[in-house]
Amino acid sequence: MSDTSGNMLHVMAGVLCDTQGRVLLAQRPAGKHLAGFWEFPGGKLEPGEAPRLALVRELREELGVLIKPQDGVPLVRIPWHYGERGLLLDAWQFTHWQGTPAPLEGQALRWQLPWEVDLATLAPADRPILQALRLPVIYAITPADVPPEHADMWYVRIAEAMERGVRLIQLRFPLWPIEHVRALAARLQPLALHHQANLLLNRDIDGARQLGAGIGVHLKSAQLDELLERPLPWSQLISASCHDAAQLCVSVHLADVATLSPVGPTASHPGTPALGWSRFQALAQATPLPVYALGGMAPALADEARKHGAQGVAGIGSFW
Repeated sequence: MSDTSGNMLHVMAGVLCDTQGRVLLAQRPAGKHLAGFWEFPGGKLEPGEAPRLALVRELREELGVLIKPQDGVPLVRIPWHYGERGLLLDAWQFTHWQGTPAPLEGQALRWQLPWEVDLATLAPADRPILQALRLPVIYAITPADVPPEHADMWYVRIAEAMERGVRLIQLRFPLWPIEHVRALAARLQPLALHHQANLLLNRDIDGARQLGAGIGVHLKSAQLDELLERPLPWSQLISASCHDAAQLCVSVHLADVATLSPVGPTASHPGTPALGWSRFQALAQATPLPVYALGGMAPALADEARKHGAQGVAGIGSFW
């Protein structure tokens, strides 16, 4: 977790997306901090400079392109520390600009589709920006009361959800033998790869390792204290279940994305106090990961969640 106070260096990042869906990355030149790593172009604010005007200036100086601040969409704000150096990386997405990006400061440039970028090649603070770009607004979780004999029915339901555009699904089937859940994930894996979707096994790190691409894991909060390092390669998505600031802090070193709950009252945990939107926003904005709102959520609340710093909403009942 990072401090988001005014003591942090405010850095603007421009996420330029072309008509093919590719994003522009710039390589940090030799002699600079993190030389050789790739990042989203941009730079720090000058004293007294407005954030979006700083991004206009930086992209003009760095790439020779002109953006209009009103054309940008806020993507994510990442508080980060490189040792003692703290920064707030403020990323905005653009699909329109004037001019052709050129390396005016000698840096190498490349265009890539977001899901083809190797996260290991990005500067650490830029990795959550790419994940926010890749990840959808809706995170669907399967119901916990599904019996094993309904596996074929849920294969169809999940396949249909991916056809409708759902791109992040947690396979949470606590009543099933673990081999049955893995078998369902294996059946769905070709569809997940086809749709650039992510299927997450609940708790099952070993199963995700065995299945590979397109299959990740959702870590329960109890697992966060048991792990010393990221349990899967960067090519497999990791989600973490969090309920407070301490768990969010641990998840930063283990996961790509977190769920934070309960935001609202839930029937499944009637005695658990709800965070509410104000507390959720404070925790999410202090976390250098995309965070989904969970607990009392519905797809219709996605816009409200985004206003409060969420990547989107996660849930079970109304998500199917």
